[in-house]
Amino acid sequence: MSKRDRMSGNEAVAIAMKQINPDVMGAFPITPSTEIPQYYSQYIANGEVDTEFVAVESEHSAMSVCMGASAAGARAVTATSSAGLAYMWELLYVAASQRLPITMAVVNRALTGPININNDHSDSMGARDSGWIQIYAESNQEVYDNYIQAMPISETIRLPIMICQDGFITSHGVSNIELMEDEEVKEFVGEYEPDNYLLKHDNPLAVGPYGISPYYMEAKRSQAQAMKDAMPIIMDVAKRFEKVTGRKYGFFEEYMIDDADVALVVIGSSAGTGKEAVDRLRAEGKRVGLIKLRVFRPFPRQQLAEAMLKVKAVAIMDKAESFSNSGGPLFSEARSSLYDIPNKPYCINYIYGLGGRDITVEDYYEIFNDLFIIHDTDDAGDIYRYVGVRDSRFGERGFDHRKYED
Repeated sequence: MSKRDRMSGNEAVAIAMKQINPDVMGAFPITPSTEIPQYYSQYIANGEVDTEFVAVESEHSAMSVCMGASAAGARAVTATSSAGLAYMWELLYVAASQRLPITMAVVNRALTGPININNDHSDSMGARDSGWIQIYAESNQEVYDNYIQAMPISETIRLPIMICQDGFITSHGVSNIELMEDEEVKEFVGEYEPDNYLLKHDNPLAVGPYGISPYYMEAKRSQAQAMKDAMPIIMDVAKRFEKVTGRKYGFFEEYMIDDADVALVVIGSSAGTGKEAVDRLRAEGKRVGLIKLRVFRPFPRQQLAEAMLKVKAVAIMDKAESFSNSGGPLFSEARSSLYDIPNKPYCINYIYGLGGRDITVEDYYEIFNDLFIIHDTDDAGDIYRYVGVRDSRFGERGFDHRKYED
């Protein structure tokens, strides 16, 4: 039986943590994730949970605490954002290579500079190759639901997991959500019973050994296989979750895609605005759709390719810049998933929303208009584009490309 409540995404994560009652939380405050350990420390002080809360001097230390606790056989959690995630960089790789099932709430915020505290995905996208599972949320409800599903996924495959939400948009925005009963959560998540850990007397082991050349590559191959093997586990956990709550999850959500001519691929809260644009254009008789990617690591390339094949032109939306001169990180992976498929759709990339820049329904109208031009002309044009930005190439301080064009 569910309970209805109204809360922010940060509070939803803290409530999910309270219902799970992990063993250890290592935390250092950074906007906009600070509220998560703040709420949770109150639950500890009030005696509502018996988690060991370790207040540390940096995010690097917060991850160190989680790694030590997890290696010792405890269930460990933390939360961070932006430069805090960057401060953990070294340890993200170490935690993944040691196969420690740590759960981290990432409240996405621009990775400076220039200094900015607003939302984009540059922090978690920068960590996309560190070996962590990454799951993203559109709404406060999804933030809560993803967090409940995180530990069964992570602990089954023994990989750390990031549960990502958009800073200030969902983290501080308040909305109605349905909470599971405490006992339902405890039963769903279960007790953590690792096979091997540092404090197991009858099976001593080392954690974090030196990876000499004859063994290092096999360790990395094992990590890669674990990420691949996580895919059916993610779906199995989602099916169990649906049976308990009635809420269905997968690698991504298809929104009015089956009969669409053109579509968007987007991650996070911007999908809500995209759906509004789809609804309005559908009312005008335009066959448009949207794919909201939920799981970015492991990347569901085959499934996503099959979904994109339903349309003739796709705009892939990146809330992070990779400075590759070829588009953002989501574009690179989504487009490459189509490489071996004949009669593939046209794919273009839009960089949007950096540093908290709004994406509006009107912006999506502009993007869909571009897609219909591609649909009608069979000409993708420039595949690497920005939306919602002032053109800085010309002007008083801009770079004038015309001087260098033939």
